[in-house]
Amino acid sequence: MIKKIYYLALLFILPVLSITAQDNFESEVPVKPVLKLSYLDSLKTTFIVDEMTSCVDSMWLNEVTNLQTYDEMYADIKNIDPDIPVDFELPTDLFKERLRLLDEKSPFNIEYNPQIENLVKNFLKNRKHSFERLMGMSQYYFPMFEEALAKYNVPLEIKYLAIVESALNSKAVSRVGATGLWQFMYQTGKQYGLKIDSYLDERSDALKASDAAARYMSGMYRIFGDWELVLASYNSGAGNVSKAIRRSGGHQNFWNIKKFLPRETQGYVPAFLATMYIFEYHKEHGIVPNKAIVNHLATDTIAIKKKMSFKQLSDLLDIPTSQIEFLNPSYKMKVVPYVTNHTNFIRLPKDKVAVFTSNEDKMYAYVDYEEGKREKQFVPKPRVKIIKDSTGVEQNVEEAIADNASSKPITKIKYHTVRRGDVLGDIAEKYDVSITELKKWNKLKSNNIQLGKKLKIVSQVNSDLAVNTKPSKVQIAKEDKVIVQNDKTSKQETKTDADTKVEEHVVKQGETLTTIAKTYRLYVADLKKWNNLKDSNIKLGDKLKLKASEEIVASNETEKESTLYVVKKGDNLIGIANNNNVSVDDLKEWNNLTSSNVKVGDKLKIEKASTPVIAENVKKKSRYEDLKTYVVQKGDSLFMISQKHQTTVAEIKKLNDLQDENIKPGMKLKIKE
Repeated sequence: MIKKIYYLALLFILPVLSITAQDNFESEVPVKPVLKLSYLDSLKTTFIVDEMTSCVDSMWLNEVTNLQTYDEMYADIKNIDPDIPVDFELPTDLFKERLRLLDEKSPFNIEYNPQIENLVKNFLKNRKHSFERLMGMSQYYFPMFEEALAKYNVPLEIKYLAIVESALNSKAVSRVGATGLWQFMYQTGKQYGLKIDSYLDERSDALKASDAAARYMSGMYRIFGDWELVLASYNSGAGNVSKAIRRSGGHQNFWNIKKFLPRETQGYVPAFLATMYIFEYHKEHGIVPNKAIVNHLATDTIAIKKKMSFKQLSDLLDIPTSQIEFLNPSYKMKVVPYVTNHTNFIRLPKDKVAVFTSNEDKMYAYVDYEEGKREKQFVPKPRVKIIKDSTGVEQNVEEAIADNASSKPITKIKYHTVRRGDVLGDIAEKYDVSITELKKWNKLKSNNIQLGKKLKIVSQVNSDLAVNTKPSKVQIAKEDKVIVQNDKTSKQETKTDADTKVEEHVVKQGETLTTIAKTYRLYVADLKKWNNLKDSNIKLGDKLKLKASEEIVASNETEKESTLYVVKKGDNLIGIANNNNVSVDDLKEWNNLTSSNVKVGDKLKIEKASTPVIAENVKKKSRYEDLKTYVVQKGDSLFMISQKHQTTVAEIKKLNDLQDENIKPGMKLKIKE
């Protein structure tokens, strides 16, 4: 009795000791550090996952994307001589009976021919494994083919043609560039509405290419009225079939015109009929189709709202990229593009579609995250200028902007009249703007500017400057940055103001016209004009005038008044400008005209100076003194007119402000005498 009690005690004590020991052992083992999850992994932990299992085996995908079967089928059609008998156990009588049964349920005229028998025996003897693979893939593709063929009332047996064409490989490309399941050429694909661009090639899209093939077959049947001839035309073109019919003396049976067709087409229709026979009687020959790992009904499409790569979809959905590529062969770059006003779709297994739709926002968030890691174009930071305020404290430009944030900018426009010697670079430098801005404001397509043209100059000033008559504390600097300055002018400002009041400058050692013009913010052309210089050569000690004559200043400061001119029959801008002593460019600017075309009855605004316009307007007028008017006659061209008046087409176009060489009878052209 005592022994029994002892054993029972041991039974209760040992488990307790083992548990205690285990706890002590576990407490001594160091805890492994928790690995930090990547953004993708942490995102996927929040996914709502459908419990359906994946319906595509990645190993099978390697088989269906292999081009070996396509190469073998193409070589058989091209090289096998169907007239050579093949040693294979298939009684001829039995073969004839099976063909007769096929003919009864098919719109094709299926008749016994020794060439078909030899081709069938060759396939059964040498390509049995290939047909097992093809039958496995056909369970995915054939439902799509049959849907398209039935839509256009085309025999469903034509689905076997895709096996002869591409061996059911959507990536198949022939030696001449035919692409996809139905081997469309580039131009034929475009003709039937298949989109082909850098990202997309719908010749590889099973649904859209099948629809195009069915439309082609339906159209060819309306021409030939025989399905075997339709198949021949699909391979070699309708023209070759028509020529074969004529060369045969008008026969319209494939076997009667066969020898007049291209060699590849001669084996094309027999290969189609042999393929049809093997698919229909595969059980009788012991051919077991491979397992259909995926079928059309087990997949679905979803619209993509952002550009996504196959790699991103693979990472997010845990699906091999080869599987996505198999289901979506039309995307050449393995990228689903996003195009405005156009929707692109991606085909996925249904369980993956469920995951995508349940977590769509997270999918696109990951795409944005990946896009954010891409290197962007380098944009240099603006230089920070250190300036002083009225108290002498240094301050950078950004702080100055913040101090004046409440000030609203006011846009001001002024005009510069182009003078002789002016170029865009000098004008831009004078007004502290860029050449690009000048061209944009004045709609210039090149750097060429006409003498007398008025250029628009746009500037912005702070609203405080518009109402404050005292010396301002704010100036607008380059790049629209505000620079705070002292109320009292700096030494440099005093020097600049003093320099601009000087009327003469004595040339010093090493100085040139360019450096002098920059110092006083003047044009080189003005300096040459005011000092009667024929070139830019100046000598040490020369005295240069730094101010325009009073007459020129007066001409620029004259007030102007406006009048209206009503366009009459036969008028053009050149004549109106001459009669009113103004330029064509001024007329266009005053009336917001973009071309030189005016209509009878148009009212044109003309600005005239209240005082006599001297100097520049006199030059404009003299420009047209040696011109005469020519009325365009019927049959005239600018070249004929230029030859008649010993001038050039370019000169006539320039004088009459013509954009092209189109002229009409009755037009009045200015011709230089």
